[in-house]
Amino acid sequence: MSIRISLDNPPEFYTNLDHINGQIVLGLNRAEQVGAIVVKLEGESKTALGVPNSIPDNAGHGRHAGQAGEIIHENHKILYKIQQVFPDANVSALAGAALLGPGQYQWPFRFRVPFNNACGDPQAMARIGGLAGPGGFASGPGLFGFGGIRVMDGSKQLMYPHVTRTLPPSFTGFPGEAEIRYYIKVTIQRPGLFRENWRYQVGFKFLPVEPPRPPPTNQEAYARRPFAFTPRSSAPIFSTKRYTMFGRTPNEAQASGISPTPDAKDLSASSEPDQQPPSVEMSARLPHPSILTCNKPLPLRLIAKKLVPSREQCYLISLEIHLVGSTRIRCQDLVHTETTRWVIVSRSGLSIPLCPPEDPPGAETVLPDQLWHSQPLPNTVMPSFITCNISRAYQLEVRLGVSWGIRPQGHSSFRLGKPKDSTAELPQTISLPLHFSSVEVHSGVTPPASLIEATRQSRRPRLPPRPSGAQTTPATPLLPSTDPLYPPQLRPGQTQGQGGAVAPPYDDAPPSYDEAMAESMTGPLLPPGRGRPAYSGVTDENAPDSLPEKR
Repeated sequence: MSIRISLDNPPEFYTNLDHINGQIVLGLNRAEQVGAIVVKLEGESKTALGVPNSIPDNAGHGRHAGQAGEIIHENHKILYKIQQVFPDANVSALAGAALLGPGQYQWPFRFRVPFNNACGDPQAMARIGGLAGPGGFASGPGLFGFGGIRVMDGSKQLMYPHVTRTLPPSFTGFPGEAEIRYYIKVTIQRPGLFRENWRYQVGFKFLPVEPPRPPPTNQEAYARRPFAFTPRSSAPIFSTKRYTMFGRTPNEAQASGISPTPDAKDLSASSEPDQQPPSVEMSARLPHPSILTCNKPLPLRLIAKKLVPSREQCYLISLEIHLVGSTRIRCQDLVHTETTRWVIVSRSGLSIPLCPPEDPPGAETVLPDQLWHSQPLPNTVMPSFITCNISRAYQLEVRLGVSWGIRPQGHSSFRLGKPKDSTAELPQTISLPLHFSSVEVHSGVTPPASLIEATRQSRRPRLPPRPSGAQTTPATPLLPSTDPLYPPQLRPGQTQGQGGAVAPPYDDAPPSYDEAMAESMTGPLLPPGRGRPAYSGVTDENAPDSLPEKR
C-alpha cells in the first residue's frame, strides 16, 4: 500500500484565492475494502507555554492557566475545508464499502484558499463535527456500522477567543512555543472495528495577500533628534623645559610664552561663527502610513538640518538600521513576547559631509540613499499579521554616528608617551538613535490594479434617491388608541408618530475588501507566469510538529 498527494504545478507559496489542484494517488498490492476517501485543507495556529511559578489572578478572563510547571496548549483551526473524493455524490448514503483490487488509483481534488480564518466564525465551527461515511460528509453509518471518518470537533474552537482577520503566513520561528502551518491531508477509511485508517499529509507555504494601500501622499512619518557638539578649548603650547616639583616662577612662565590665565579675547573667540561648534538636527523619514514591503528596500530618507551659523564641518561616519519584530504569543491566560532583530544596513568608516559650511541656518541636506537602497528586507521577514493567538508587529531603529572632524588615517588614541602634535584636536563623535515605534510590513503580493479599482467601486455605498417636488407624501393613517403603559413596538427605521407607516428598509452594508475581492476574482490572484517574492518563514513545511505533546 502506498499513498501520495501530487500537486499540480505547486508554486513557491500559495496565497489567498489560489486554487490548489492535485490528485490522491493510491497504490494497492492486494484487494482492500475502502469506505470513503476524504481530503482536507487545514491550517493550524498552535501555541504552547509553560505556567510560571507565580502568575497573577485570573481576574475573570475565562480560562485558568493551570498549575505551575504545566505546559498548556491552544490550537486554532484557522483553515478547515473538507472534500470527499470517493465515493462521489451519486452513490447512495446507504451504500457499503467498495472493494478495490490491486493497482493504482487516482482521485482529483480542488480547493480554493479563502481570505479570512475559519475559527472566528462560530456558526461554521458549530457545524463541523461528526463522521464522514461512504455516503458523504457526516452521513456514514458510524462506529457500530464499521464505517465513518472522524472529522474535527468544532465545539472545541468555541471555547477560545477569536478574531476574524486575513489568514496569517506560515511561521515556525519559535520551536516549542508557536507555529503556523498549512496542510493537505487525506484519510482513507477502512471498514472494520480493528482496522486502522490510512492517513497521509503534505505541508505547503502560505503568504497572504497584502491589504489595500492608501493612495500616495506627501505626508511623512519622522523621527528626529537635534544635537550640538561641545565647544573646543584653546590648546596650550607646551614648553620644552620640564617642570620641577616646585613649579615655575612667573618670569619663567612669561619667558616661555605661556600665560597663567587665559585672555578674555580668547574666551570670546568661541562665540564667533568660525569657532562656533556645529549643531545639526538629524531626521529619518518614512512615507505615512509607514509601510515596508517584503524583499524590497526601505523607503527611507535621512535629512540633516543646520541649526546654528557655524562654519565647522561635521560628517556621517556610521549607519545602522535594524528591523525589530515583536511576536506576541498567547496561550489561554498566558502571554509571552519574543523579540527578533534583523540587521538591514551596517556601514562604518564613512565620511559623508553634513550641512556645508556656507549654508545658512535652517538649510537641509538630504543624504544619498545608496547606503540602504540596495539592501532589501531579508526573505525571513514575514508580513505583519494578527490572528487569534499569535501576532507580529514591527519597529524600525536607525542609529547614526556623527563626527566633528575626521580622524587622521593611521591615528590611534591609544598611544604611549607624549603626542608628537599636542595642538591637534581629536574629532568629537556622537551616536544618535532614531526610532519608529510602529511600522507595517506588507507581503508584496498585490492583486492587479484594475481588480483593486473595481473592488473599491463595488464597495461604495449606494445613495438613497433624492425626493422630487412631484412626489406626494402618503397620508398618515389615524393611529389607534393605545395604552400609554404598553406603547406599540416600532420597526427599524420608524420614529414615534409613524407607527402605522411603512418604513423604508435599510440597505445592505457594502461588502468588505475580502468579500468584494472574492466575488470579483474568477481565476487565481496571481497569474501562473507571474513571479512570486521569496519567502522563507518556514524552514521545512513537512517537518514534524515542534510543540510538546499534550498530556
